[in-house]
Amino acid sequence: MLRNVRTLDDVMELLDGLFAPGADRWTARAGDWWDGFYADRSRGVPFFAAKPDENLAGYLERGLVTPGRALDVGCGPGRNAVFLARRGFQVDAVDVSATAIAWAEERSEGLGIRYRHGDAFTTEGSYDLVYDSGCFHHLPPHRRIGYLALLDRVLVPGGHFALTCFTAEEGTTTPDAELYRQAGLSGGVGYDPDDLRWVFQDLAEVELRRMTEEAPDSAFFGKSFLWTGLFRKQRVQPPNAGVRQAERPAVATCESRDNPLLQ
Repeated sequence: MLRNVRTLDDVMELLDGLFAPGADRWTARAGDWWDGFYADRSRGVPFFAAKPDENLAGYLERGLVTPGRALDVGCGPGRNAVFLARRGFQVDAVDVSATAIAWAEERSEGLGIRYRHGDAFTTEGSYDLVYDSGCFHHLPPHRRIGYLALLDRVLVPGGHFALTCFTAEEGTTTPDAELYRQAGLSGGVGYDPDDLRWVFQDLAEVELRRMTEEAPDSAFFGKSFLWTGLFRKQRVQPPNAGVRQAERPAVATCESRDNPLLQ
């Protein structure tokens, strides 16, 4: 067949195919690349350490986020999933790498975390918190659509979405259209605050700041080349919610003494 585009999924697959295989780190077939990345646990990768992100710990300490159901997107070896479970959350965690999932399961034995090996975009359920530490900046522009659809589908009204992602100093500043021409993401997409506010404009911003640099012996992970963002899904307001009775226009009825038709 000469024509192979009929559905949105066909368009996504077509756009995925414009990237070189080594740059494909977001679809199901990317599992082999990430399996190789996580195979050697002794590598000096900062986020291999079994400690949570400093911003996530801060959200709980300040009461910005409270225990509930949590989804860890691109969980890797499970360091943030373990932290959330120990703080009273019911945690589901998903990653495209089977090697990462196996490592995470070893770290979290007895905590009741439900791990899933596969595509995070197919996740179903309802969550009070969706957390992403380092997944979003590996997505090409067209895959942001599925990412936003995931948040819209699984995040409960009043729930929170939090992420860490590359700043423009760490990730590529190549414009979206050029990423397709160069057939790669140069290791990850860099964002500035206005980019993130624009992408997540349907959510209310709670906090958006640079991650605090943490010392190697700190109990928390923190690198200043990352943004940390916390957003809240707005609660659905019923019609006329928030309007005081006195502010509503008076409506005359046929029984009203002031109705001129009855004079």
